[in-house]
Amino acid sequence: MITHAFRLDPGDDLNKAIEGYVAERSLSGYVLVCVGSLSKAVLRLAGAKEYLDLLEDFEIVSMVGTLSADGCHIHTSIADSRGNMHGGHLVDGCIVRTTAEIVLAEDDRYHFSREFDEATGFDELKVKKRKS
Repeated sequence: MITHAFRLDPGDDLNKAIEGYVAERSLSGYVLVCVGSLSKAVLRLAGAKEYLDLLEDFEIVSMVGTLSADGCHIHTSIADSRGNMHGGHLVDGCIVRTTAEIVLAEDDRYHFSREFDEATGFDELKVKKRKS
């Protein structure tokens, strides 16, 4: 496993930055940690046709996901100033408020890719074991 760590600045798009970092390096791996804050959050909710689009201050309290050069699948949970939680699929438009500290793991045992799955209607994870 190789660990990648970087920090985003105010105004950066969280999803675009992670996707760009992963694509530029052709990573296969997963999210270890993301700590930070957002001034705007856009999340795709389970089964919803519309995105949740919120403009207020949030703390990022958790993030999980799989990473591949041809697309990432990341879910995040955020808390507002009253402690109310929102969670869903991370999409473009989540804007960093003060910082986002991101730690990713690259796993050299597997190659992750995304392929369209007719059953789900989404590009889904395809895992191949790398040759030793």
